[in-house]
Amino acid sequence: MPPIDLDLGDQLPTLSAGPVRLRWLTEADLPALFEIFGDPVVMRWFGLRTLADLDAARSLLDDIHEGFRSRRLFQWGVEAEGALVGTCTLAGLDPQNRRAELGFALGRAHWGQGHMSAALPAVLDFAFEGLGLHRVFADTDPRNVASMRHLERLGFVREGYMREHYLVEGEWQDAVMYGLLTEDWRRGGTPGVTAGSG
Repeated sequence: MPPIDLDLGDQLPTLSAGPVRLRWLTEADLPALFEIFGDPVVMRWFGLRTLADLDAARSLLDDIHEGFRSRRLFQWGVEAEGALVGTCTLAGLDPQNRRAELGFALGRAHWGQGHMSAALPAVLDFAFEGLGLHRVFADTDPRNVASMRHLERLGFVREGYMREHYLVEGEWQDAVMYGLLTEDWRRGGTPGVTAGSG
């Protein structure tokens, strides 16, 4: 089995997916990143602390770029009609075991507009067909019904339930575990997304 090719140059490739574009995040995106990850409603189910200010958004961007350089985190900005509306992530990249964790966040003003329904298949296609991963997994708070629906529509299988898995803002949160294998994706994935540069 050939090794996973993580030689992607100095930034993530741009992924085109219908009405959205997944692209490299830059300093120009700091206000939008703060709007997304500084919103306690968005972060309610995210398992991380809410960003306090633009300096925290800059630290997040630095972490995203460092994660890419070390090839352990691929985080795209999701752009719709010229605006950054969210992010999609392949985290904890494990070339030996050919797996990664899927993450996604969408600004509250953009909920219900189909942006993640377009973006997530592009990321999964890149993971399975571009990188050659075998497994992508995800977890979500069981109260986050919208995220669970996204995962299930994409073919993810519910694999487990972890009680009080995250401590967020002083509250214990449970996690529902989902997994998707290459054969699952190829059997029911969404064709037609393309990867390009820039």
